[in-house]
Amino acid sequence: MVDPILQVRDLHTHFFADEGVVRAVDGTSFDLYPGRTLGIVGESGCGKSVTARSILRIVERPGRIVSGQILLRRGDGSQIDLAAQSPDSAEMRTIRGGEIGLVFQEPMSSLSAFHTVGNQIIEAVRLHSKLSKKAARDRAIELLAMVGIPRPAQRVDAYSFELSGGLRQRVMIALALAAEPGILIADEPTTALDVTTQAQILDLIRRLQQERQLAVILITHDMGVIAEMADDVVVMYLGKEVEKGPVDTIFHAPRHPYTRSLLRSIPSVLARPRDRLATIAGSIPHPFARPKGCPFHPRCPDFMPGTCDRDFPKEVAIADRHSTACHLYAS
Repeated sequence: MVDPILQVRDLHTHFFADEGVVRAVDGTSFDLYPGRTLGIVGESGCGKSVTARSILRIVERPGRIVSGQILLRRGDGSQIDLAAQSPDSAEMRTIRGGEIGLVFQEPMSSLSAFHTVGNQIIEAVRLHSKLSKKAARDRAIELLAMVGIPRPAQRVDAYSFELSGGLRQRVMIALALAAEPGILIADEPTTALDVTTQAQILDLIRRLQQERQLAVILITHDMGVIAEMADDVVVMYLGKEVEKGPVDTIFHAPRHPYTRSLLRSIPSVLARPRDRLATIAGSIPHPFARPKGCPFHPRCPDFMPGTCDRDFPKEVAIADRHSTACHLYAS
């Protein structure tokens, strides 16, 4: 396997509020490879989106990265630690959009309602290139056509509120790819879309990845999307990764109780009518009342008193590229 294009090492991103400190990301590590999709999965509040925002250095105050490394391998072979850069630096402004593109969760709130979608794409194109306004407009039309928007020459002058949810999400993907980045981060790209449109958006991301050898980080709570799209998987819970490995291993040989619980909650076509879906007991703890030891132990069916509620488990290698943080596998 080629060298990773992005390496996240022991990343900690905290929010400093009057009530206390929220450890939104609390020691996450993973690698992203060119041409592959890394799926980050977990319930809402597990730190998935904050991880993505940390990579791009767009964490809103009072949040900030307190430790860790985010190592980006650039086109010339050099490496830069994004965590050590100022969020407002010229370097980061070049990297955001230029080398790493982001598709936000909700396009209606991410796109400006006061500017045409074409003008927004033109601005992104000209920010990272020396194209004239006319050439940038032609490039915007080309990008709209690339993401499958009908009549792109007319839609380039449309406003976001004139487009459907699926078309707005396609515009967001066109914006993210305007400067031909090597990495695309898609944060819940199919939220609030109907299932047919969801499938179209996922097919579009897969096609663009194959055409451009994009490295994709796909953030979702939907294990079905992970099964369809991901090559590698990171399962997060309360800011930490509890299991990671190849997608086939995660689905066919999951080790962490949280991963197994997520998989059991997926609806199955083999289920009998009126059978209740499996659920995960309890809920994610309040961020100011994190449990001691393994954060999942209050909800864990394999909870071991005196062990799980005392120390956080160390990461244990199960097999090649497959690891988990669980006391069940401690040596």
